[in-house]
Amino acid sequence: MNLSVNGVPHNIESAPLTSLLDVLREELQITSAKAGCEQGGCGACTVLIDGEPQRSCLTPVVAVEGAEITTVEGLGTPNDLAPVQQAFTHHYAAQCGFCTSGMMLAAHAYVEHGGTEDREAIQDALGGHVCRCTGYVKIIDAVAAVARGDSFDATLTAAGTRMTNLGGVA
Repeated sequence: MNLSVNGVPHNIESAPLTSLLDVLREELQITSAKAGCEQGGCGACTVLIDGEPQRSCLTPVVAVEGAEITTVEGLGTPNDLAPVQQAFTHHYAAQCGFCTSGMMLAAHAYVEHGGTEDREAIQDALGGHVCRCTGYVKIIDAVAAVARGDSFDATLTAAGTRMTNLGGVA
């Protein structure tokens, strides 16, 4: 089987009914998609399949042969963050980070498909994504900022404090 992940083609050796989550994590060593509930309810394993957010824990790899898979690593790089990555950093929209990649991918797809800053619409778009650390306010603020087209100074947070020591991101 052939699979393209973040624009890189891969020849997959796993059995056809192996979950995409397991292929990403175990065979390809791409660990941003997390094994949360493994029943499709938490959203931690979300990836984009041909631009649409899907639960990788429920997706057999054979069902996505020939599709373009995007993980959070495919959105941007440490030196050139995608708008949603900038917004999540700027608004402190991540705490422990377990849900963050799934949230970012769902938010990215929402904005790419014409999503607005309407808070209820954002909540609907992120429905099924569980974060146990936050009250979702900062996550929704970040998505609304991206939908508005806000730009960010990666060295400043929403509170106006300067960020330092970001591992090369300045």
